[in-house]
Amino acid sequence: MNARVVVADDQSVVREGIVMLLGLLPGIEVVGSAKDGEEAIALVAELAPDVVLMDLRMPRCDGAEATRRIRKDYPGTQVVVLTTFADDDSLFPALQAGARGYLTKDAGGDEIVRAIQAVLSGEAGLSPSVQRRLLERVTTQPPLGPAPEPQLPDGLTPRELEVLVLIAEGLSNLEIARRLHISQATVKSHINNLFAKAGVRDRAQAVRYAYVRGLAQPPGPTFT
Repeated sequence: MNARVVVADDQSVVREGIVMLLGLLPGIEVVGSAKDGEEAIALVAELAPDVVLMDLRMPRCDGAEATRRIRKDYPGTQVVVLTTFADDDSLFPALQAGARGYLTKDAGGDEIVRAIQAVLSGEAGLSPSVQRRLLERVTTQPPLGPAPEPQLPDGLTPRELEVLVLIAEGLSNLEIARRLHISQATVKSHINNLFAKAGVRDRAQAVRYAYVRGLAQPPGPTFT
């Protein structure tokens, strides 16, 4: 079944180009397009799409506010941000508003499809550059409190901690399953449990949770 997508962008040439591109991609059906956040919200209410591909800087209602309202009132619709900007003032408000994916407009068609598929599977659809920026932000923030020894907060089990650490290392569900010699279904069960206990919505929040609590170590610098 195709993913039903609404495109929201205030620039008509860009919006039409995105719609045309998506029309050529497998597994995607564009069901509507909007020139601002208010129109995007109205289309979600009318069409109940699976995903909104959302620009951020739009008139009347910007992308972050539209995302917040869509996720609050229409939780069956996921939001993937597609924007020119990847600065902190754009990235973090959008993620806090409930966006599960974040891409910049230099993303290719394959990357857009992967992000849409990821958010529909309950995972985060973040571009590599956004993942790096998120990790940089996390690793430069001070810890929330002293943690002389790693603990298992919020009732996490040792196995859930193992899964969390591997998420922080950037492994996919399949890679985690192979590393721990368990099924992907078991991995998903552990992820659902640890997300619920930790109070996080997605992998990006889980990574931050692991770092600030000293449950996983941020990656060190690489030298070539």
